[in-house]
Amino acid sequence: MSRTTISERGEAPVPEDGAGDGAAGRAGKGGLARASGAVALVVAAGSAALLSVGAFLGLYVRPTSDDWCALWKTRDMGVLGIASDFYLTQNGRVTNAFLTGLIYSDGTRGPKLLPAFLVVALGAVLFLLAREALRALRLPFPAVAAAAAVLVLEALLFFAGTRSYQVLLWAPATISHTLPSLIGLWAVLGAVWAARSGRRWARAASTGAALLTGTAIGMLSEPFALVGGAIAASVGLLCLPRFGWAENRYVSTWCAAACLGIAAGLVLLSTSPGARWRRAQHPPEPLSAAEVGETFHDWWRVWQTAGGQWAYLGAVTAGVLLGLGAAFLRTRTRTRTRARTRPRALAAVRVPPAAGPSRRPVLLVAALSPLPLIALASLAVVYGLRSGYGVTGWTYARTWTSFLVPFLLTLCAYGAGLGLLLGRRLTTDPEPGTAPEPGTTPGSGTASRTTVARVTALVAAGASTLVCVAALVSPVQDLTTTTVARSLAWDRQDARVRSEAADGAREATYRPLPIGHLAEPFFTTAYPRDWVAQCASRYYGVSRITRP
Repeated sequence: MSRTTISERGEAPVPEDGAGDGAAGRAGKGGLARASGAVALVVAAGSAALLSVGAFLGLYVRPTSDDWCALWKTRDMGVLGIASDFYLTQNGRVTNAFLTGLIYSDGTRGPKLLPAFLVVALGAVLFLLAREALRALRLPFPAVAAAAAVLVLEALLFFAGTRSYQVLLWAPATISHTLPSLIGLWAVLGAVWAARSGRRWARAASTGAALLTGTAIGMLSEPFALVGGAIAASVGLLCLPRFGWAENRYVSTWCAAACLGIAAGLVLLSTSPGARWRRAQHPPEPLSAAEVGETFHDWWRVWQTAGGQWAYLGAVTAGVLLGLGAAFLRTRTRTRTRARTRPRALAAVRVPPAAGPSRRPVLLVAALSPLPLIALASLAVVYGLRSGYGVTGWTYARTWTSFLVPFLLTLCAYGAGLGLLLGRRLTTDPEPGTAPEPGTTPGSGTASRTTVARVTALVAAGASTLVCVAALVSPVQDLTTTTVARSLAWDRQDARVRSEAADGAREATYRPLPIGHLAEPFFTTAYPRDWVAQCASRYYGVSRITRP
């Protein structure tokens, strides 16, 4: 007979560590949690390898397209000078120009280090947000599985699209379309920390920071301002205290401050002299039924292109892996608690009440609204691109980052919910007192089938995620080959042009070295309209560059 401990006041005996679930059962569940971590570690290692290559490629980034203008303007005007130039003569994006001046203030060193910074900073904020989300749901935090999900999301964002060079390695695009998402995520994390602190001054400071950050984002990137504003407004409405989700108005107030800041930034941008000049160069088409129809057609082509990247399914499978890891870890923790805690102690634990009928519609809306909301926000982005760049505006895939980030996060969240439900179903213990099937030892057949199901789900989630990550190897290899080859050719040509300029030449020959679907000098036959060639000549200090 196993040893038992008699509880106080005549309560039923409670098994100690050897009884109840049994040492073998606990070992199996603990081993399942460790197996989940091992599978997640393999996935994380594969994704981290790809991201390391991408970060290292930053050292081989060389100027092209807008780089030429940013380099000479920052060198000759300074950080404040280029910010003033953007406001008065370019596009009104003051925050964009200020960050550009900071990054290019040391020549090409900033653009070379920016990819590594993006990889590390984005990974850190996603990891911390995952921990806070699981903590809010009162779930254990499987650190390795969370790291794997984060690294997979980053790899998909940077390498699964059609413009990997622009999204990760080309500084003007990352400043305008990748960095805003990073800033928004860190702002959300700061708001969560302020809420968890319980201090009034922390919440007030976070709300004030949201106003300032929103204003800066409004003058940084119009696409992300549209997407971020739509998401903030929706979250603020759902978190009104009347719906029973939030205890106070902090979340709604924070979201309102962010929306107000974004609106203020967009107003400052749109009324700037630079924005008026830009609109004069590309007068927007009047809104008509035909224009609306073409906008919807462009929007459909955007999502056809994004949906054709089947590797994005890795966001779902990585989420499933995260959900399974949380479920298995929770079961392991519960098993230990049941084995060592008496019923009297368990009765003292306060269990949160289930969602009542009045809250279920809000929960349903919150669960189903992200994808329609992202679709609507992306439609607004496509309309803005068509207004600013004409019929080819939708092809500027670097701008898609603004809505692909929340899209991938949503897919991962859905996958995590699915994995958690599946993991709970597979780890539910049989009801006490259930008789074993005839001819079997107690629990032997059921335990065997359950173990097989658990292992199958875990292996399927890990293997499918690895397949999606493996699909990114070829794009990363192509990106590496083209980036390194161009850097070597560019360095040789740069040394020659600098030598000619040092010898007093007023004209220098330049052979275009295109990369990443970006413009190089001589992209147009009319030299007065060739702004890239003119910026390159200003950078080298010559009056004109010519073809070899």
